[in-house]
Amino acid sequence: MKRIDSVPSGAFESWRLWVLYGLMIIVFGFYTVRLFSLQIIEGETYVARAEENRTARINIPTQRGIIYDRNGTILARNIASYNVVITPANLPGYVGDVISNGPDEGEIINLDSPVQEIYRQLENLINVPVSNGLLTDETVLAFSPCQTDFGIAQVALIGYTNSPYNPVRIKCNVDQQTAMIIRERATDWPGVGIEIEPIRDYPTGALTAEVIGFLGPIPAAEETYYRELGFQPNRDKVGYAGVEASLNDILIGTNGFRVVERDSAGKILRDLEAPVQPVPGNNVRLTIDTRLQQVALESLKYWMAYMNQRHHPEEPGRYSSGVVIAMNPKTGEILAMVSYPTFENNRLARFIPAYYYNQLQEDPHKPLLNHAISAEHPPGSVFKMAAAIGILNEGVVTVDQKINDPGKITLENRYAENDPTARTQDYVCYVYRDTNAGHGDVDFMEGVAKSCDVYFYKVGGGYKDEVSGNGLGIWRMGEYARALGYDEPTGIELPGEEDGLIPNPDWKRRTVGENWATGDTYIATMGQGYVLSTPLQVLVSFATLANDGKRMQPTIIREVLDSEGNVIRPFEPKLQVDITQEPVINIYDEDFHLTGEKRVVEPWVIEKTKEAMRLVVEDGTSALIFEDVDVEMPSAGKTGTAEYCDNVAQEKGICDFGLWPAHAWYVGYAPYNDPEIAVVAFVYNGDEGAVLSAPVVKDVMLAY
Repeated sequence: MKRIDSVPSGAFESWRLWVLYGLMIIVFGFYTVRLFSLQIIEGETYVARAEENRTARINIPTQRGIIYDRNGTILARNIASYNVVITPANLPGYVGDVISNGPDEGEIINLDSPVQEIYRQLENLINVPVSNGLLTDETVLAFSPCQTDFGIAQVALIGYTNSPYNPVRIKCNVDQQTAMIIRERATDWPGVGIEIEPIRDYPTGALTAEVIGFLGPIPAAEETYYRELGFQPNRDKVGYAGVEASLNDILIGTNGFRVVERDSAGKILRDLEAPVQPVPGNNVRLTIDTRLQQVALESLKYWMAYMNQRHHPEEPGRYSSGVVIAMNPKTGEILAMVSYPTFENNRLARFIPAYYYNQLQEDPHKPLLNHAISAEHPPGSVFKMAAAIGILNEGVVTVDQKINDPGKITLENRYAENDPTARTQDYVCYVYRDTNAGHGDVDFMEGVAKSCDVYFYKVGGGYKDEVSGNGLGIWRMGEYARALGYDEPTGIELPGEEDGLIPNPDWKRRTVGENWATGDTYIATMGQGYVLSTPLQVLVSFATLANDGKRMQPTIIREVLDSEGNVIRPFEPKLQVDITQEPVINIYDEDFHLTGEKRVVEPWVIEKTKEAMRLVVEDGTSALIFEDVDVEMPSAGKTGTAEYCDNVAQEKGICDFGLWPAHAWYVGYAPYNDPEIAVVAFVYNGDEGAVLSAPVVKDVMLAY
């Protein structure tokens, strides 16, 4: 036998077998570990993903609450809007059969397709072309249903690509007859249907737009908040202005939902849970009386147009902006609130057109701004009533004390007690410009009734020690103004309310960077200078006096009702403060330093002030306007002519010293002995309050 000393060439080597075993162990080990990881460690995650792909939560929109006026007139409601939709998966054939994205974009490439026949018939009915436009990444990203130039085929193809079983809108807001025709053709046009979408409708439109407001898409900054509440940012809307915004939480309701099972294409197979039905929003009945609102608006427009034609035919747009507010002084209910010019909120119901919104934004009259609560103007002589109660309550003058009005006084305008740079300045009464004389000796009643400027200059600033205590002074004046509701928001349930301004030396040093001047106090007594207020604040101040010192909370809400019409929040008047019972006036010493004590406004002071305002109508600055109705409707009130020099006046170059333009104010209430209504009328650049604003107030009172 022959001995073999070596392994022949090509014989199997055992180490290679071990390498193969090792590789197999590694591969099987990898898959075992991976399988363990997928099924055990990450199993719940992938089960959840699979469940998420299998199930869907469908949001069901709710109905927004209805807004009524106090008499049940509908101011905001939901109406049906009909949208033509196509469900691509239900069409008889491939949705892309009729278009080409080649060189001849929009070309129809399959005339015999059943889809083509449906598209062609639909085109004739809704006037949307069968095919139009080129589908690219850019155009598809910019696609927005009902706001596109794409044809039916392009829109359907986009819908098919994204989610074939979800309807895609072809045309929005078709008329009801067209919608009914499409529904009747449902058998002949598979995949084509009608979607009914609720949209907001405002039957009174521009008449109440400043109060009602409008809706808009959920802002990007608030998407997370509203998603958590169950709302969809790309579909649901929220209030953007007016009570639609301020009462949004009451009106909006709660969306419902369905949890469904769907296949891989997105087709709904069945409900996995019982559907949760949406809860409609609550309805709201406002305090507004639409009939009175109409009178207020038409009267304001009429008198502005009449005075333009009569006095300024060369400048027909001179009087073109104003405010009218009517209020029940005993309850605080706002009966009418007009801010003119305004806007048409129905044009913003479906979506907010950029061109219209920009037009409103650029309008110098700012129609989107509710001037009744958001515009701050010098109140002029209507502000004298704050000083009036102050001078009596502080004993600066007595009711019968005579103060001489020579027509003009000259004042050393000082920024400090020993100011070497003091300059003399004339302060004149309005009658001085025509007569070179004043009212002569006037007492408190005559000072208010005749709106004597020099009388209030002297009692406010303490001219040459003619009155006690160096006059009322700016600090004490501020106390009485705030007691009447100035210098703070009234708290009405509307967005954007401003707080006005009652200035003082500290404010001026911080804001203007200079000391308080002697003349600042004199001018402030007249509601001029730095004093600012909103029309609503002015009205509240007079309503407080008319209501014997009881300042009621102004409100626009009368009742809140559920969707069935049941009252769930009845109206309850809210007393803010009774200034004759609650000590709200800080007491100052002779040097105008706080003593730490407070006092009330004495009831007799309120009564005398009311008598003085009654005299305004009987024999004062508004007597001519009200003489024909004063017997049947005894009222009280106050005129105001407030000089101003804002940015608009500066741009027009009409701020000539001593000849500044002026706003027109009038505030009145009636009946005098038992007031039910208080009305303020304000006309921007309206000149004389007695001439332009008083007739508007009279019209509103008579209509009431």
